Amino acid sequence: MFQYVDPFIGTAETDLPVPTGLAATWWWPKPSVGNTHPGASYPLGMVSACAYSGGYPTGYGPYDLSTEGVPPRLHDGNRASGFTHFQQSGTGAIRKYYNYFRVSPMLEPLDVLGRDWELTDEEAAPGYYSATLDGGIRAELTVGPKSAVHRYTFPEHHDARVVVDFSMGGLKIPYGGTVPLRGHLESVSPGVAQGEIVVEGAPLAVHLECDVEGWRQMLWYDRRLMPGGTRLDLDHIRPTTLRPFGLMWAGPSLAGQTVELRVGFSLRGVDQAKKNLRRDCDDRSPAFETRRERTAEEWRSSLDSIRIETDDDRRQIFATALYHSLVKPSFAADESPFWPSKGPWVFDISTMWDIYRTQLPLLTALAPERAVELANALLTICEEEGNLPIGYRMARGSDRFGRQGSALAHTLLSDICQLGLPGIDWDWALVHLATDLRRTYGEDYLQHGHAHPISHTLDIAFGYWCTRHIATLVGDDALAEEFTQLATRWVNAYSPDTGLLKDSTYYEGTRYNYSFRLQHDMAGRIEIAGGDEAFVKLLDDFFGYGAEPVTQPGLAPSVEEMAAGYALGRFEGLNNEPDMESPWTYYYAGRPDRTAEVVHGIVNNQFGTGRGGLPGNDDSGGLSSWYVWATLGLFPVAGQNIFLIHPPSFRYASMPMARGTLTIDTSGFVEPKPGGAVQYIQAVSFNGTPVRDSWMSGTALHDGGRLHISLGPEPSDWGTQHRPPSHRPGGLSAPLPDPFGPPPTAAGPDAPPLSPPIESHPSEEAS
Repeated sequence: MFQYVDPFIGTAETDLPVPTGLAATWWWPKPSVGNTHPGASYPLGMVSACAYSGGYPTGYGPYDLSTEGVPPRLHDGNRASGFTHFQQSGTGAIRKYYNYFRVSPMLEPLDVLGRDWELTDEEAAPGYYSATLDGGIRAELTVGPKSAVHRYTFPEHHDARVVVDFSMGGLKIPYGGTVPLRGHLESVSPGVAQGEIVVEGAPLAVHLECDVEGWRQMLWYDRRLMPGGTRLDLDHIRPTTLRPFGLMWAGPSLAGQTVELRVGFSLRGVDQAKKNLRRDCDDRSPAFETRRERTAEEWRSSLDSIRIETDDDRRQIFATALYHSLVKPSFAADESPFWPSKGPWVFDISTMWDIYRTQLPLLTALAPERAVELANALLTICEEEGNLPIGYRMARGSDRFGRQGSALAHTLLSDICQLGLPGIDWDWALVHLATDLRRTYGEDYLQHGHAHPISHTLDIAFGYWCTRHIATLVGDDALAEEFTQLATRWVNAYSPDTGLLKDSTYYEGTRYNYSFRLQHDMAGRIEIAGGDEAFVKLLDDFFGYGAEPVTQPGLAPSVEEMAAGYALGRFEGLNNEPDMESPWTYYYAGRPDRTAEVVHGIVNNQFGTGRGGLPGNDDSGGLSSWYVWATLGLFPVAGQNIFLIHPPSFRYASMPMARGTLTIDTSGFVEPKPGGAVQYIQAVSFNGTPVRDSWMSGTALHDGGRLHISLGPEPSDWGTQHRPPSHRPGGLSAPLPDPFGPPPTAAGPDAPPLSPPIESHPSEEAS
């Protein structure tokens, strides 16, 4: 897979063929751009490095701030004023933006620092980025887990220079800049310097080594050199007093001369930054090729673990999706700047709302030890800072994004618990999971039986259902029963008059986009809608069956245009997150054929090669990981430890799971294409045993084995009767709670006896 990755996919506005069939009826409200960057990154590493133009939102590219439609441009073409470190990956607005320690190779005086040069001959591969500036300087970047290595090839010039700007961060958009609160830098010895800035309350330290000999090494302030100065301390900086500052190396260059700059990073001081650099790069020079190859090997190990049989274009799309799924979050063990203890620390969780459904289940499969490390990091954040975050960055106070969702970390912990993965103190986890459910929107949920935005009612109910697994594991049966009862309050979110969620405010969507999520009691959900037939009718309308094609928002769409689009109540086509799991709700109504049609439409219309190959923001791999699962023929139901089986897009695939290797092979397979025929499942077997259910337990699949899927051109009766499990206290015969009556109450001294432990609606045959 490694050689097929194209890191440029998603860096430009969406440029896909005109959609056909169902896909032509879907409406995309969010920006039509992937918001990825092609810079050098390490698998789940702390550091990235990329050309910097100030473009939204990664610092790379030509785009201005955008929240809907086609993104406007800041400038034409690809330009850069240097190369920065720490970028988001595929996100939209994440408040502030990194891009710290800009390195600018120059042939001009320091006075012009900050000007843009045109970029040509760009190249990128996992762990590597290069481009030529229009002055003739060739720039190459690679990174380690906590370091970056720059290599610049200069033309002949009497006064070439490498300038490091400590003062700059953020983007060239209004309110997009980052001002350091304090700064310190010093020359240690020829070719060696170090320093630290405090940005958004986080102390970010660097240790720098430059291999050039005979060049002058100088500090500068306000674009003026400090000859003979070896130290600069700025104890208090305000936006009104900020002046650029940094250091540089300058001297004559020969044609083809290379200069290598090695940078170690730490959030725990310059000594640790130096240790991190030594760990990532030994003290021999040059180090670029060695570091590049070591990072490439890490990427090969991660990417080549999945094998597929398909043509080159589809392999490129898949390989790049897998790559984008493994760029974030940023794992930085022992680097928390906010508490002194060592241990797991993870940032750029941007955000759980984007990644909990698909990216975290993929991480659990490919690197279960990393999933456990992330879970422990989340619990530590909760212990130290008071909440399980929805979003978490390298900044004091983080970005909690409370309106997006609630209790989303509970799904990851639930899956880890049900899989039996080692490495978590579950008594400790239960305390924080239970407490977090009672914070913020959870208070309204306990007092009133629901919370607004009403989608949080579903989040919190599911969070209680997930957490009752941990309570059961540690033997707290009373708490498990209480949480089982509290989990039934999801019903208070729906209106039986419409079969949809009640009127409320909705984050980046409408009640339609949120009404078709995969809940723990889908049988009850369908009952509220009026039964299978009525529920399928709601879904058919949502997915545009029989509807006319729509026109997507263009540049600067009007308020009226956006309102008319939202009024359609239509599927967003993977342009945004709220409804990315909705195609599989058909399974619970016995219509896997409909899921096959919708997923076929998405996979073959909404993803492509080239810079414009994504339908919307990749959001830290949330979108790309959806594509990985969908094309493999599996969809993880996050928090429930089950996978739904659907027609794969490849004849054969194999992938590592938490405890073994899973192979997925087919018979009757026809290579899918846009406008081509849909394939439907005829039969499924696992290790030679027929699977009549439309789902399998995560426990079984994570052990590995052979999943064989027989496909055909027409729907069959497979999966129409054997539906995925739904969970309700008392089992299948228990009535739904009355949505108009008083909500169930939590257990307390005067509470009535609670319902028996949760059970599944029985299937005729277990997988």
